[in-house]
Amino acid sequence: MIDRKWIGHLLPASVLPIERSRLQFFAKATGEMNPIYTDREAARAAGYADLPAPPTFLFAAELDSQVTDQLLVDLGIPLSKLLHGEQSFTYHRVVCVGDTVTVRSRISDIYDKKNGTLEFAVKDSVATNQRGEAVAEMRTVLVCRT
Repeated sequence: MIDRKWIGHLLPASVLPIERSRLQFFAKATGEMNPIYTDREAARAAGYADLPAPPTFLFAAELDSQVTDQLLVDLGIPLSKLLHGEQSFTYHRVVCVGDTVTVRSRISDIYDKKNGTLEFAVKDSVATNQRGEAVAEMRTVLVCRT
């Protein structure tokens, strides 16, 4: 059983420099065909300072910093029982090559369903750029089969 004591827990901040080759790789890996995500001139022609981060890219910050791995250990969720329940994004500003994004997250809820056979941990995050401006809010729901 995931201990409810983790509700309100703040995770360590994760810092992600936004690099061109990484954005291009992510765009190609996710099947993003719009050239603004892979071609600097196309991005500039569309009004961006450089390549913008493709949708969902900011999710990588906590994966890179291994904050997500540590969270699973802290919550006692084995990878063999982990399901991806939900992920949502609310964008406030564009993130482009050259920006640095910092993600700060907290566990906002833990609950169960189906008489405890499914447990849920909700993580809410705010991503800010190097100027401290909010660029996105993210929500992740982890599901653990018991």
